[in-house]
Amino acid sequence: MPSISPLPAPVRVFIAGGSYAGLSAAMNLLDLASGASPRMSGETYPHVTDFEKMDVEITIADERDGFYHLIGSPLALADSDYTKKAWVKFQDIPSLQRPDVKIVIGSVTTVDCASKTVTTIDAVTKVATEHRYDFFVAASGLRRVWPVVPQSLSRKQYLVEAAEHIHAVSNAQHGVVVVGGGAVGIEMAAELKLVHPRIDVTLAHSRAKLLSAEALSDECKDTALALLRESGVNVLMNHRLSKSNRVDTMDGSTKYELEFANGHKMAASDVIMAVSQPASTATYMPTTALDENNMVKIKPNLTIVEGTPNDEYHFCAGDAAKWSGIKRCGGAMHGGHYVARNIHQTILRDRVPGGHEIKYSELTEFPAVIGLAVGKKAVASSPDTGTVSGEDVMQAYFRNDLGFDICWEYMQLGGKKETLVEA
Repeated sequence: MPSISPLPAPVRVFIAGGSYAGLSAAMNLLDLASGASPRMSGETYPHVTDFEKMDVEITIADERDGFYHLIGSPLALADSDYTKKAWVKFQDIPSLQRPDVKIVIGSVTTVDCASKTVTTIDAVTKVATEHRYDFFVAASGLRRVWPVVPQSLSRKQYLVEAAEHIHAVSNAQHGVVVVGGGAVGIEMAAELKLVHPRIDVTLAHSRAKLLSAEALSDECKDTALALLRESGVNVLMNHRLSKSNRVDTMDGSTKYELEFANGHKMAASDVIMAVSQPASTATYMPTTALDENNMVKIKPNLTIVEGTPNDEYHFCAGDAAKWSGIKRCGGAMHGGHYVARNIHQTILRDRVPGGHEIKYSELTEFPAVIGLAVGKKAVASSPDTGTVSGEDVMQAYFRNDLGFDICWEYMQLGGKKETLVEA
C-alpha cells in the first residue's frame, strides 16, 4: 500500500439508511475519527500513534426525512402523543448537526462497486445525483407494509397517516381484529387495548402457537399468549382468515364481516393485517452481493462476500444482511458499531506507512432471542436466560416508550461529551 500523504483527503463514507444500523455506523465512526473510543464499546479502542484523528465525510441517504423508531410502531399507531415522539427529523437530531455529516433525503437506486459510485433519487425533485465514496454501507433494512409501519416518507405526512388510523381504531364500535400472531401482531393488539381499553380487541392467529414462525421455546410462546389474554385481548388460535367484507350499517358506522376457515364468523370496525413478508430494500446492490431474496451476503466482518469488485470496501449491517437470528434493533445497532470499527481498521491498513495489522470485529451466530412488549408487561427469551416476564422486564427492555429512549441514548443521538486523544 502507498504511504500516507501529508494531508490525505477525507475518507468518504456513504451510508444507505438512516435507522438503527446506519446511524450506529455513523456515530461510532465519527468517534473513532476524532480519536475517541466508539460510543458503543465497553473498552478503550487501541488507536495507532499519530493516526488518532482523521478526516471523514459521511453521507447518509434515507427515503424518510427523519429517524423513525420502528419498534415503536404499535404504540405510535395507537397513542397520538407518542406518535410525535417516534419520528425525529434528521435536522432535529443534535449529533448529526456537524459539517462532516451530510443527509440526503431520497432513495438509493444503484451502486457501482467497481467505480465506487452510488446514485440517489431526490425524494422531492426526483433528480438523480451520483456520489463518489471510499466505503459504502448498506443499512436500508427491509420494506414493511402498512400497518406494520407507516408508509409516509415525511414526518408531516406520517402524523396525518397515524392520526387517521388512531381515529379509526379509537372509534371502532364493532371492535378491532388484528390478524397475525407474530411479534408485530401481538404488540399491536396489546398496545391498542392498553391505550383504548374500552375497545374490543381480538387477535386471530392461524396456528396453534403464537410466534409460530420463530425458533423460540414453547414456554416463551405460551407466556406471550398468557400476557396477551391478561392484557384484555381476546385471542383466537387456529383461526385463519378467509373472508373480510365491508357491509352496510343502519347508523353509517364502518363494519366488516369476517369469516375464518374453521367457519367462525364475527364483525369488526377495523381489520389490521399484521401478516406480511418484509422485502429487502438492497436491490440497489449488484446481484453478486445478493441471495435469491435480495438479502446482502456478508462475511463475519460485515463486508460483502467475494465476487463483487472492491468487496472489502462494501459493508452491510441490519435487517438487510443475511445473518442468523431474529431481526432486532439491538442486532442492527451492534452491526453498525462493528462496521464503524472495521472501516476504521481498513483505513489504518491502507494509510499507515509500513502497514497496519488489521483487527476486524466479527459477528458470531445470533441465537433466537426476543424481547416483546405485551401491554404493561414484557416477555424476554434467550437460550442463556430462558424465558422471563413481568413489569420489571418491560422496564429493562422497553421502559415506558417501547425502547425509544434506550435506543436514542445508546446511540447518543442527543449529543456526546467526547474524551478526545490529544494530537
